Amino acid sequence: MTIREQIEQMEIENLSPYACLSVKSRGRDKEEPQCDIRPVFQRDRDRILHSKSFRRLKSKTQVFLTPLGDHYRTRMTHTLEVSQNARTIAKALRLNEDLVEAIALGHDLGHTPFGHAGEFLLNEIYEGGFKHNEQSVRIVEKLEKDGEGLNLTWEVRDGILNHQTRTTPHTLEGKIVRLSDKIAYVNSDIDDAIRAQILSEDDIPMELRKTLGFTTRERLDHLIHDIITSSMDRDDIVMSPETAQAMKELRIFMFQNVYKNPVAKGEEVKAKTMIKQMYYFYMDHIEQLPEKLLAMLEQGEDKGRVVCDYISGMTDQYAITKFKENFMPQAWQVDGY
Repeated sequence: MTIREQIEQMEIENLSPYACLSVKSRGRDKEEPQCDIRPVFQRDRDRILHSKSFRRLKSKTQVFLTPLGDHYRTRMTHTLEVSQNARTIAKALRLNEDLVEAIALGHDLGHTPFGHAGEFLLNEIYEGGFKHNEQSVRIVEKLEKDGEGLNLTWEVRDGILNHQTRTTPHTLEGKIVRLSDKIAYVNSDIDDAIRAQILSEDDIPMELRKTLGFTTRERLDHLIHDIITSSMDRDDIVMSPETAQAMKELRIFMFQNVYKNPVAKGEEVKAKTMIKQMYYFYMDHIEQLPEKLLAMLEQGEDKGRVVCDYISGMTDQYAITKFKENFMPQAWQVDGY
């Protein structure tokens, strides 16, 4: 019996009857030999972790565009916080931690530079529409490894695609990531907003603080415990009605006071202008895209979609650099002067 088979057997013996077992996976689009050490979801986690798209998350905006400070969240630190929250919940409920971690690490791979501002702009100007969750799946299926994709399992791709509020994953592990994403970004965004001095703890309505907690630490502790308690021995991942309502009201509060705050979002108009101009520039100068993307055009891919692939894959700083190259006058000199 291989090490992988031993781990798979431990899953069968120890995990909840509601867990998604590695041996029960629907598999990959392209069949491949099994690893002798790692079950399928663990392999998926490793593939995401070692991908170029994952590494780029460290230089993509979470909420605050190009903040002056080392302690503001980036898209990568957010991803790691989601992963940790999700693993804590999965372990307590005896669900599949490897599947949870793979989904969590991959859920935001498709985010544009400059946070949701870039996503909203591409969705407006590209007739095919642009959503970061769908782009995340496109990355792991088609764009990574120069067009080969990562060949992830169906369950991981399903969790990545359906991590947003308006969708529902088909596994409990996916549902854990879906809730963990919300509790991670709301609480970290509060922490960053306080650091930026556009919000204080006292600004949060007292009733919400009484229900959820008076600090970021207390709120995370309460929310994670509530999900575990409410979901124990159930074929679903839920919050208690009181906590779910408080969380909903806290998100509304954040939209009103942070996500639409002119101080926090003051640079978004510039970011949207940059992305819009670059989109039309590359539509008119498609030959300037990397060769691997041009090859996709030859295979019949939509031109606007491929331009979206290129722009959405940029980090914040790379987008600024390319904008300067394409639209700002460059210094020049004549030999001898």
